[in-house]
Amino acid sequence: MLFRHTLTAVAVASVLLAGCQSTAEQTSQSTVAAQQLPAVNIDYQSFTLDNGLRVVVHEDRKAPIVAVNVWYAVGSKDESVGQTGFAHLFEHLMFNGTENYDDEYFGPFERAGATDMNGTTNSDRTNYFQNVPTPALDMALWMESDRMGHLLGAVTQEKLDEQRGVVQNEKRQGEAQPYGRVFGYLAEQTFPEGHPYSWSVIGSMEDLNAASLDDVHQWFNDYYGAANAVVVLAGDIDVETAKAKMEKYFGHIAPGKPLQKLESWVAKRTGTKRATMEDNVPASRVYKLWNTAEMGTADSTYLQLLTNILASGKNSRLYQRLVHEEQIASMVSGFQYERTLAGQFFVIADAKPGVELERIEAVIDEELAKIIAEGPTAEELARVKFSEVANYIRGIERIGGFGGKSDLLAAGEVYQGDPGFYETAFEQLRNATPRDLQAVAERWLSDGAFVLNVVPQPKFTTAEAQADRSELPKVGDLPKLELPALNTFTLSNGLEVALAERHDVPTVQMALMFDSGYASDFGGKVGTASFAMSMLREGTSSRTSQDIAEQLETLGTNLSTSASIDSSRISMDSLVSNLAPSLDIFADVIENAAFATDEIERKRGNWIESIKKEKASPTSQAIRILPGLIFGENHAYGVPLTGSGTEQSISSLSREDLISYRDTWLRPDNARLVIVGATTEAEIKPLLEEALNDWQAPATPKPTKQFTALAKQESPRVFIIDQPGTPQSTILAGHLAPSDRVENADVLDVTNTILGGSFTSRMNMNLREDKGWSYGARTIWSGYDQAGMFFTLAPVQTDKTKESIQEILKELNQYQNDKPATAAELEKVQMNKTAKLPGAYETKAALLGAVVDTLGKGKDMQWLETYGERVNAIDVEDVQSTATSFIDTESLTWVIIGDAAQIADDVRSLNLGEVTMLDSDGNPL
Repeated sequence: MLFRHTLTAVAVASVLLAGCQSTAEQTSQSTVAAQQLPAVNIDYQSFTLDNGLRVVVHEDRKAPIVAVNVWYAVGSKDESVGQTGFAHLFEHLMFNGTENYDDEYFGPFERAGATDMNGTTNSDRTNYFQNVPTPALDMALWMESDRMGHLLGAVTQEKLDEQRGVVQNEKRQGEAQPYGRVFGYLAEQTFPEGHPYSWSVIGSMEDLNAASLDDVHQWFNDYYGAANAVVVLAGDIDVETAKAKMEKYFGHIAPGKPLQKLESWVAKRTGTKRATMEDNVPASRVYKLWNTAEMGTADSTYLQLLTNILASGKNSRLYQRLVHEEQIASMVSGFQYERTLAGQFFVIADAKPGVELERIEAVIDEELAKIIAEGPTAEELARVKFSEVANYIRGIERIGGFGGKSDLLAAGEVYQGDPGFYETAFEQLRNATPRDLQAVAERWLSDGAFVLNVVPQPKFTTAEAQADRSELPKVGDLPKLELPALNTFTLSNGLEVALAERHDVPTVQMALMFDSGYASDFGGKVGTASFAMSMLREGTSSRTSQDIAEQLETLGTNLSTSASIDSSRISMDSLVSNLAPSLDIFADVIENAAFATDEIERKRGNWIESIKKEKASPTSQAIRILPGLIFGENHAYGVPLTGSGTEQSISSLSREDLISYRDTWLRPDNARLVIVGATTEAEIKPLLEEALNDWQAPATPKPTKQFTALAKQESPRVFIIDQPGTPQSTILAGHLAPSDRVENADVLDVTNTILGGSFTSRMNMNLREDKGWSYGARTIWSGYDQAGMFFTLAPVQTDKTKESIQEILKELNQYQNDKPATAAELEKVQMNKTAKLPGAYETKAALLGAVVDTLGKGKDMQWLETYGERVNAIDVEDVQSTATSFIDTESLTWVIIGDAAQIADDVRSLNLGEVTMLDSDGNPL
């Protein structure tokens, strides 16, 4: 396809400059184009059933699991004006039972130990996916084929009304968040009327209310035929097995009707259009975007690289200008929004208090003009290429889930008609030059065509039905969990190291865990641990924060620092080939953090802005306030659960406070290094010794956290935080609970899971599935080293606040008394928690997290491996007695965030306890 472009003055200058490049500049660009990036290969085979169903198979035997990924080539772009939101609504209906299994879809999969299970909708496709143990594959294929070929008889008016309510609550919940209305508005304003991207995926309330049962049935008949679908099977399977099973379960399904589909509608804009939106947000924010090339084109790949250079991460030009140098913005980001008909190039920035958005926009325009006039440097491009590829390689360690291999193959087939299209995209990335990025910036970002191709529908036929639809296939014997051995050794500086070898892909992940965390702030300034840990990456005695970020990106290494309630952590994920230089940075961050005053002040301003944002979001505001009410202010756990502290405490932090925290808590005798990856003790120990040789424990005694005594609240009480105009109320109700180190921790976890810890738990099925008042409700047991919290979390529509509170209380009381856990509920949870174990540690990150948690509890690998045996040994009497002692409705602390004018009187009428109004900081009004 040929495009004609008018050459602007900038473009003419670019051409002239390109003709005058020096040999050195040309060589630099050639080096970037030919950069030696790691090879990427995903072997697959594909075939098509006679009914048009396309199947892609990837064999990966590292774990006894199979990813089943079903993509339908239908999304919100296939809707029409007046019938928006259908694709997403139908995704929900697909989980509500079929003609042959008219029950919640998650049930059999939870019993079989499925993981990475979900369904999603975007503008261009709808997908359903899950990882199942190999013996459960027949069950999974039976279920997926049953909802592809045998659904409509089970889609009733009752189910439509129920899921319509759930989707509308999801829409309310999204729009209740800060900036939650932005993208729907941008869709309307940036695409012409009638364009398939001019409405949001979730649709409008009016269209959802108007959807009839006939409309929904027609949607299924139009778009859910076999010929409009792709199934990817990845993992413990071969193509011959796949052919037999796919023919058995899917071969009889009708292909569906011929479809006419747009292929491209870029809708490139001219001129500048401006609008202002008022919303309940914590900071002023500017969005600047352009309509650009569609997914799959080289231009789209170049634009993605350009966003990384311009606006993504600390090394980006706009972060350096806006956040680091001029310090007029607290956040800047950018991305190329890839879709099949058109793309969009976004730049987003949050203004600091008192800064005009016009000033930020001027900087965005200046940096973009430089890119258009000069292009990026070869070094910038090399850095972002390597970072992109490193992230990509980490993603394909997994067979399923978002970004896993099955996801990648399905996307290629649905979007481009080629499962291996990732190779084309990779070549586009590999060969991109600075001149390419300069040209694409001038083409799309400085200031269109419609094509329709109609091809004959292939003559599809259906096979005779083979699968027995009278009963669900039984799941076979599940494989036993087998974990790698844990090798422990001690470095010369006294640091304990635990190593689990995993040689599937050439990466090494490690976590240096310190016995510290938010609890170590007790008696000092809350937020110190989190702030100090975040400062470790902001420069050392020999590296600036920019040096660290740039060197890590060049190496393809991820290094992060963080704190949680009982521990602080430095994590690193490195390619094996770059382990030594990565460890050099790792050690430098631990030992030589500079805590430079200018970096502290820059971070302090952004940190305080983040606290304001936490308080603007109902859920994060609630978990800031709830711990202080439950544990009390005179306890190490009575701090905001976000770990960010308060505006007052962060404002008062000094450089000496941060250095004192580092010197007190970050010492080798207060730490453990856990490693999972493609290395051995013989290989990594010398590297660790060399890197950490200068890090020694001081002569002072090792510190310990201080905990005061706790007692449950003697009577219920209620706290309301007013958020005028919000469409939802966020309800929390909690009390003190045991530590996660108690002997019956497994029973406590199972008890909570039945009540509210899974999708099919009682609390969620009540408020979401039965009532349709909430997008999701749950109970949470959050156990820490010394104690814990148990609480219910339920965002609900405002006009059902009172009724939702009543239902929460009913579920809590019934669980203890006249409606205790049943044997069937226990069996479902036991099967789910044990059957998914063989695939639970597929990735290094998952295994690393499990080992860190196990060692942190003072346990060994045998304890981790016998988890399934302990869970299966729990009986229903254990759960019933635990529920009685665990849950105490007479000591509940209620925190309700919502429109007080609409809910306060209703809440008071329930007589739950004394009602107190709080401000956004949790102070009584």
